[in-house]
Amino acid sequence: MKLIVQIPCYNEEETLHLVVNSIPRKIAGIDSVEVMIIDDGSKDKTIQVAKKLGVDHIVRHKKNKGLAATFYDGVQECLRLGADVIVNTDGDNQYPQEDIPKLIAPILSGEFDMVVGDRQTRTIAHFSPLKKILQKLGSGLVNAAAGTSIPDAVSGFRAYSRKAALDLNVVTTFSYCTETIIHAGKKRVPITFVAIKTNPKTRESRLFKNMFQHIWKSTSTIFQSYAMHEPFKIFFSVGIFIFGVGTLPMFRYLFLVITHGDPIGGHLQSLVAGAVLIIVGFLTIVLGIIADLIAINRRLLEENLHKLRQIQYDKNSTKK
Repeated sequence: MKLIVQIPCYNEEETLHLVVNSIPRKIAGIDSVEVMIIDDGSKDKTIQVAKKLGVDHIVRHKKNKGLAATFYDGVQECLRLGADVIVNTDGDNQYPQEDIPKLIAPILSGEFDMVVGDRQTRTIAHFSPLKKILQKLGSGLVNAAAGTSIPDAVSGFRAYSRKAALDLNVVTTFSYCTETIIHAGKKRVPITFVAIKTNPKTRESRLFKNMFQHIWKSTSTIFQSYAMHEPFKIFFSVGIFIFGVGTLPMFRYLFLVITHGDPIGGHLQSLVAGAVLIIVGFLTIVLGIIADLIAINRRLLEENLHKLRQIQYDKNSTKK
């Protein structure tokens, strides 16, 4: 059984050695452990450092594509190389690589296909009280959307079985963390978490400029990911709400007509406003039906993509 530890990197020459040198090369139940970096257009000596450290595989982006694309490209290359288990970690040495055996244990037991490292953010000293609260709220929102119970949804320290990786798709551009949990939850992928500790902070995050940008982008990613799987629920709920609001001025107009005996010309605006809102609500529900049909078609396409990947990557592994 082959394990590949992938490390998305962007200008990590100063910390990469801390990560690579601490990755255990012998793990019970694993025949071989390989290390791969995915360089996302680094402008420093990340690649040169990686070569000196003797990493097994290097994937290079000539231009910076962002973390989501870097993670996804790494997973596809791991599959091509015949990985049975894939571990993703960060190049800033945030995560303790000695916990990799604990991280992959639920996969090796055959009970789960995806495992997320829980950093226990409430215990991290350099996290401000506000950040701890936001992390908890954000994870709660992700779990509500995915139907999961992962306490640290934005943790990048995670493991995938080959089966789960073949089924993985990343379409948003900000970060893979929340999106992949929502997709896993909606696709009924067996997912769990294990408690881990974190290493001392080495640098500020490069994923976002400030907390408000992180909140906005994360919320957008969660909504977009959920909408891809449950468009009808969203459109139907919004449509029913608008439709209901539209009935209020309509009932008001009817009440005035009944109580006065004749239509009241001065209140025609209620009739017009109500009619417009009812039409908009009805059209929103119709859009929900169309979006749901598109989502069904997407699921069928993803099933075909899974089978094509399996054929392609298994064929490549057999050749090797």
